[in-house]
Amino acid sequence: MRSHLPPLAATRAFEAAARHGTFTKAAEELGMTQAAVSYQIKVLEERVGSPLFLRYARGVELTDVGRRFSRRASEALDLLRDAFADAKGQSDETLVISVIPTFATNILAQRLGRFQIDNPSIAMRVEVNQSLADFASEDLDLAIRSGRGEWPGLKCHELIRSTFTPMLSPALAEQAGGLREPSDLLQLPIIEPSDPWWQQWFAAAGISHAQIPARPGLKFGSQILEANAAIAGQGVGILTPALCRDALQRGQLVQPFDLICDDGYSYWLAYPENRRNAPKIRKFRDWILGEMAELA
Repeated sequence: MRSHLPPLAATRAFEAAARHGTFTKAAEELGMTQAAVSYQIKVLEERVGSPLFLRYARGVELTDVGRRFSRRASEALDLLRDAFADAKGQSDETLVISVIPTFATNILAQRLGRFQIDNPSIAMRVEVNQSLADFASEDLDLAIRSGRGEWPGLKCHELIRSTFTPMLSPALAEQAGGLREPSDLLQLPIIEPSDPWWQQWFAAAGISHAQIPARPGLKFGSQILEANAAIAGQGVGILTPALCRDALQRGQLVQPFDLICDDGYSYWLAYPENRRNAPKIRKFRDWILGEMAELA
């Protein structure tokens, strides 16, 4: 005989409270009062036979039992949500993805049409920003970020390595009379001289503690902006070849030296571990990993 299922309303209240970390935000999400959320969680705790939250004056904290149940409850509700949408013929709905600017512009925007052709029932919403994605509080399915892929609670897939090497416009290279040695770069304006990639690259080229000419106040914070500045002849950028492939092929940028460095960072596709089997996430994951394999 199958054991009894927990009350769905109580489970929803608990999952929202665990995700937000407060009863107040859970109540706002569910359109309930805080007292109603608290009552539903008490009902669930009585069924479980153990506290799910530790209650303090400053807020609440999951118990060990609550933490274990939270992971499984979130996954179960997501599966139920997907199954219900599938029964309605709306299994794909909208896929929301948060992407950092350079990857969005130079990689994703140029390829996303192919995904939509293959998956016409999936509506896409792309949000471009640099900040870390908070899947608990934001309406997100996926995120693409740069890092080491070590984000607790997230399933991460490496897309491309974040390698780096100097690049500049052909006109600036010609103006310099050609670049024969890495030290020749130090005679040119350097875009974002404070970027630690510069010292790493020069050290790999045999120039320790390179004296890079300073440009006070110039900091783009995004490779797409730095690459555009380099294309315009404003200086030498330190850029990721995979993200600048088109500009290199069109001759807008040149890579004067073969030396390419790697500091262990990559661009990653990330999503909550408990959402790994959602159909729309699985379809996008399989598609983009295939695209990146061709790019490599």
